[in-house]
Amino acid sequence: MTDLSHLDALTQRLGREEERLANAKTENERNFRIREIAACKKEIAQEYKFLGIAPLSLNEILMSDDELLDTLKG
Repeated sequence: MTDLSHLDALTQRLGREEERLANAKTENERNFRIREIAACKKEIAQEYKFLGIAPLSLNEILMSDDELLDTLKG
């Protein structure tokens, strides 16, 4: 099984950086956070490449109500 722990950590970091950007008070801090987000996104892309997998598309993530019910019924 593929170890996705590093990818998960990077994704969590991206979320934290986006939150910090939303709360940034100065232009310097906003610019710094924008650079950090760009670097994190680049690292995530590199991690997907390293793992040999592709990010899921929105169509692959979303499911209809019927699909959800079928999955929950097991």
